[in-house]
Amino acid sequence: MKKTYLILTVLGFALPNYFVLRESISSGNILLWADPAATFSSMFADNITTAFSIDLLFVVIVFLWLSYREAQARGIKGYGWSWLCTFAFGLSAGLPLFLYMREKTKEAE
Repeated sequence: MKKTYLILTVLGFALPNYFVLRESISSGNILLWADPAATFSSMFADNITTAFSIDLLFVVIVFLWLSYREAQARGIKGYGWSWLCTFAFGLSAGLPLFLYMREKTKEAE
């Protein structure tokens, strides 16, 4: 499973960030961080994007809580890297990275 999680981490980074790169080039809003106001206004532009954005933000909060508890219980070192990855590139990369680290910790036991 470790290899699968690592592959999912790479895919979770690459697939959504292809569109982030396209948006960065077309708007100049580099990685969606250069102009936070534009990013947030696009995230909440209508009911559909608002629903997806709220859903994602809620799931990120649940992931942060769950990964913290899991890391403390299992002694997973470096779980903060999955948080950094989540904040910088998205949950689609951060979650599989955390699962990879969890499997790595299980193997070491």
